[in-house]
Amino acid sequence: MANMNAMAGISSTTALHGADQPKRRVLVVDDEANIREVLGQYLELEGFTVMLAADGIEALRLAQSAPPDLVILDLMLPGIDGLEVCRRLRATSAAPVLMLTARSDESDKIEGFRAGTDDYVTKPFSPREVMLRVQAIMRRVEATSVPAMVLDGALRVGALVIYPQLHRAERDGVVLDLTAKEFDLLSFLAANPRQVFSRQQLLDRVWDYDYYGDASTVTVHIRRLREKVEADPARPHHIKTVWGVGYKFEP
Repeated sequence: MANMNAMAGISSTTALHGADQPKRRVLVVDDEANIREVLGQYLELEGFTVMLAADGIEALRLAQSAPPDLVILDLMLPGIDGLEVCRRLRATSAAPVLMLTARSDESDKIEGFRAGTDDYVTKPFSPREVMLRVQAIMRRVEATSVPAMVLDGALRVGALVIYPQLHRAERDGVVLDLTAKEFDLLSFLAANPRQVFSRQQLLDRVWDYDYYGDASTVTVHIRRLREKVEADPARPHHIKTVWGVGYKFEP
């Protein structure tokens, strides 16, 4: 059983999220209810949205319905063990996996890394240690210059998933009703994160090179795209305006 210490004294990860940014989603998978509940409480205090699963089947179902940004996964699970869950997650997702294990053998850890584990915490552990590992992993994720990649060729940024080959985008698992040009604009911006493009540059890149329409066409498409993509179009998280310059996509 993990060493469940008092919750006081944990440093906040508010800086990782930002007041106006959507919460990162963490999936906690452990067959011990006490561990799930305590880690869930710590994560919620740190500003994460938490999903809890008691076994591998439930974990895979939750990951399919609401793709997590990070998975905390127990190695010894009933039915499908943590290694197999990790392998199946890796078939569709690049979300970091933090493995919890009572085993300290090097061979077990090597097998875990081969399955796709990003880091290990050995039981019994302090929840504070787990939070420090989570913070370190999320700092690396936040510092990445490109969105997390789903291994089927799609772009995944939090709740937003873009499938270029299928010409489809989803938010929270719901397919977005985008026009062809709206999808092209979203795909282009998401594929070039944090780069600022003027309206004329977007016309040149997304519309045909011989397009002679008014650059305000871009403004209209940006507004419509925000209404469909952003949780709060008035305070967009992904599709940002850089005043006097143009637009950029923020992961």
